Amino acid sequence: MLRGRARRVREAHTGTGDDPLDAAQERRVRAVLALGGVPQADLPDGVQQVRLRLLERAASGREAPRDVAAWAAVVASNLAMDWHRAKRRQERLGERLAALREPAHPSGEDSSVLSLAVAQGLDELPDAQRQVVVLRFYADLPVRSIAEQLGVPEGTVKSRLHTAVRALRARLHEDEVV
Repeated sequence: MLRGRARRVREAHTGTGDDPLDAAQERRVRAVLALGGVPQADLPDGVQQVRLRLLERAASGREAPRDVAAWAAVVASNLAMDWHRAKRRQERLGERLAALREPAHPSGEDSSVLSLAVAQGLDELPDAQRQVVVLRFYADLPVRSIAEQLGVPEGTVKSRLHTAVRALRARLHEDEVV
């Protein structure tokens, strides 16, 4: 996850005699990354990321941080959080893919009755509510994307979803499906 930019730092840094991080700062960065839960195998890439950000800062003309060690520790901490976010995204994606591969099917008759009741309930919803329900639960789009696609505020999408789900739930209880 950290490898691409780290390689560019090594390539850009090769041949220069001045390392933006001294040995003590590098140890501190490694410690912050390790304490942040980054695996040992990714620590060198994390250190290189910190170097890259320091070099990019200098290349952009901004002055060096007053306390490079503290700045590097904060950057390392942010990298550790980014690593965990990326890992969680991958885990969620894996779970979603696994769920698609092995759907839990209720018994055939129960599934047919439920599908029919939901379809009838959807038909009774106003067009705007039906549209957001289909986009959210059948197309699996996030609220933000639905709002962008429809050109309405996110709050409107949420309100329509809430009202539609409440109506569908009432319909399913009315018909004694659930």
